[in-house]
Amino acid sequence: MALRSVLAIGGNRFPFHRFEARGPEIAAAFGDRTDVTLTTDKDDLADLSGYDAVVDYLTDSSLTDGQLRGLLSFVEDGGGYAGVHCASDLTSTEPDDPDDVIDSRDDPFPELRELIGGHFLTHPERAALDVNIVDHHHPVTASMGPLTVWDEPYVVDVDDSVRVLARMDHPEHADTPVVWTKSHGDGRVFYSSLGHGTPSLTHDGVRRLIRDGTRWAAGDD
Repeated sequence: MALRSVLAIGGNRFPFHRFEARGPEIAAAFGDRTDVTLTTDKDDLADLSGYDAVVDYLTDSSLTDGQLRGLLSFVEDGGGYAGVHCASDLTSTEPDDPDDVIDSRDDPFPELRELIGGHFLTHPERAALDVNIVDHHHPVTASMGPLTVWDEPYVVDVDDSVRVLARMDHPEHADTPVVWTKSHGDGRVFYSSLGHGTPSLTHDGVRRLIRDGTRWAAGDD
């Protein structure tokens, strides 16, 4: 199935993740082949009919029952889910100071944690990250080589059942998963922790991961 229509969702509360800036950068990863609708309205998750995939860039993961059911049923019934960077920050809180280091070791939203297969714990300072592809047999990364990108290095807790495609070697948190895939019901899930800001979201390798990961999640592989 060709990837024709994507809903990309984010928020504008947190300065570095403001979707008014990050949304167009994410949309640009898809070029002209795919229609990307940008939204900050979580009610759009309640009815995802007409979309092939959702790209999630939400930092505040609090959803109403209707929004959560809409998203989960969409994926369970075969829709694609692509989480980018802050999508794995599965809490409903954000720091007052954007320079504060967030720590999300408290219990994340369980349904979203199950959907994604992992969640954000904390991060050191932004840095030039060496990202190594560790699975060359998956369609998303089969022909990709290593990349170096200026980004915010997420430390994550990941289920053993996910298929890790790429990892980073960070001096403070060595050998950390960066990109993975999994299934959820009849749907597919892709996640990449890369994508904090413009240097990352305009990086050719990161854009390729977002594009090809979303296509794979939607069954376009």
